[in-house]
Amino acid sequence: MSYPDTYYRRTMTDTTVRPALSGPTECDTVIVGAGLAGLTTALQLARAGVSVLVLEAESVGFGASGRNGGFVSAGFATDNSAIARVVGDEAAKNIHRLSVEGVEFVRDTICDLDIIDANPQRGIISALRYDGGESLKLYAEEMNRDYGSELEFMDRDQVRTVLKSERYFQALRSEKSFHMHPLNYLRAVAAEIERLGGRIYENSAAIDCQLASAEKIVTTAGGRVRARRTVLTTGGYTGRLVGRLKRSFLPIATYVMISEENPELISTAIATSCAVGDNRRAGDYYRLVDGGKRLLWGGRITTRAASPGALARQLRHEMVGTYPQLSGLKTELAWSGLMSYARHLMPQIGEMMPGVWHCTAFGGHGLNTTAIGGKVVAEGILGQSDRYRLFQPFGLVWAGGVAGLAAAQLTYWKLQAQDWWRERAA
Repeated sequence: MSYPDTYYRRTMTDTTVRPALSGPTECDTVIVGAGLAGLTTALQLARAGVSVLVLEAESVGFGASGRNGGFVSAGFATDNSAIARVVGDEAAKNIHRLSVEGVEFVRDTICDLDIIDANPQRGIISALRYDGGESLKLYAEEMNRDYGSELEFMDRDQVRTVLKSERYFQALRSEKSFHMHPLNYLRAVAAEIERLGGRIYENSAAIDCQLASAEKIVTTAGGRVRARRTVLTTGGYTGRLVGRLKRSFLPIATYVMISEENPELISTAIATSCAVGDNRRAGDYYRLVDGGKRLLWGGRITTRAASPGALARQLRHEMVGTYPQLSGLKTELAWSGLMSYARHLMPQIGEMMPGVWHCTAFGGHGLNTTAIGGKVVAEGILGQSDRYRLFQPFGLVWAGGVAGLAAAQLTYWKLQAQDWWRERAA
């Protein structure tokens, strides 16, 4: 499997190539997957002096962690009311506070490690594609009261001053949220893990594991790791290594494209450095990069990744439908990535058997939740907290296999139709 040509890959600053695992070795904790969940877990364990080893089938940041929209904002793929129906109001609030902490963890890590090349930019605007100002105001008041979110309400005129499109009505601006270059962030975290004594092996897919006994054994094509603990963090690229994990999520593809350099044309549509997302279930998300010279645009989900040409056509259709004035903006590159979604739309975090941890299913709202997932798993391993237990009600339930994928695609099409009718009535 080759790494797709992405904007992040072209602009990553750390090009370190790490060796594959060769021969037998030992450690305290072996982590499978060098995305954000795995690397955050490894970072926190290495900071505590634990002997940690990370196995990556491809290269650091290969999966969705290194090719997403770069948004870092509080929340999950499902909303607080849906979470509260499962766990109750107070637990739902504690879970949301974890997502807020995840934002701060990523921000603090950028600061602590001086990750200049992550290029964090303040502000995310969440816009409505229908007239719903009163309910949005009430939502902002609730979030500001309960979580100190500092969300700023924007009326239609304010929105259309910075987002020059008739598609948008009201919006919320979050100055506590930010956007960044995710792959540069990941690779800096990997370098810090190694500085602290952790080991990371690339091109080292785990092909077999023995997890039932006190000593865990994970085997690759070139070597074998013996460890006290194993952490599985493979996301949408999870293979059949652990069947229970593989059966518990759906691999869902999302798409991103990058435009040519054309700051003058882009400025006729977008006059903000904030990242932007809309309120649809699988809506558009986009942001200016390279100092406003290019537009990075993502959106849409399918159960199968399309070709780069098809990706570009679909995303351009969305972009031009929102901003007709950008019809002349050329697409330079498009790519896709696989996210992992559980049926309950929540992360799957916990200890599936003694000494075997999992941290996955972050599709739809990944960077902050993936980071806090890795952090609470590390806390659990270190005995510092049992906060990971907040996610126990959202377990490794069967996702439905092929039938689940078909149902997910049909549900998405249904939601698209509902969004279309709601916008048409606006």
